[in-house]
Amino acid sequence: MTVDAVIFDIGNVLVKWDPRLLYSQLIQDPDELEWFLDEVVPLSWHTDHDRGRPFAESIAERQRLWPAYHDLIALFYERWEDTIGPAIDGTVKILETLDDKGIAVFALTNYSAETFPAFRKRFPFSKRFHDIVVSGEEGMVKPDPRLYDLAIKRFGVNPVTTIFIDDRIDNIEAAKAKGLQGVHFTGANELKADLLRFGLPL
Repeated sequence: MTVDAVIFDIGNVLVKWDPRLLYSQLIQDPDELEWFLDEVVPLSWHTDHDRGRPFAESIAERQRLWPAYHDLIALFYERWEDTIGPAIDGTVKILETLDDKGIAVFALTNYSAETFPAFRKRFPFSKRFHDIVVSGEEGMVKPDPRLYDLAIKRFGVNPVTTIFIDDRIDNIEAAKAKGLQGVHFTGANELKADLLRFGLPL
């Protein structure tokens, strides 16, 4: 099998993303920090932003629910850039090498449509992608099978000769169900080894 396209997830594959990066600067007590991240701004709540819900609407709702944390909740959007860490250099190098050697590279990401433009400005490697499907623009998130169907059609790829990379197993399993070659991301070195086994020129 000859691989001719690679689809990358973005968060925690190409860049570090974790609300802890922001809130560890603001909440000093470790137990309170863990509780805040689990209960006040959990991933399940943020997933609605990735699905297209406006930050202003969901933050106001959350502030009514947790009034003692009104200001900290507001910072989830106001200081969104602080939830994003540095690029994962090893993965970026893989992306750039594949692009330089003629392999079509794409992105399929769970990301808010409101905050994605700032991401593209901040990280020049995003210009390497031939196309990007952003969940917040489509109103659905991985692992929704419809999002993979949309990406395959829009990118014009053959699933059998296309690798999909993601840090979450459930997203990988959904991709495989659509015929894509799934690679679970655990680190840049491991990713390079996995892609070399597919015969990619790295």
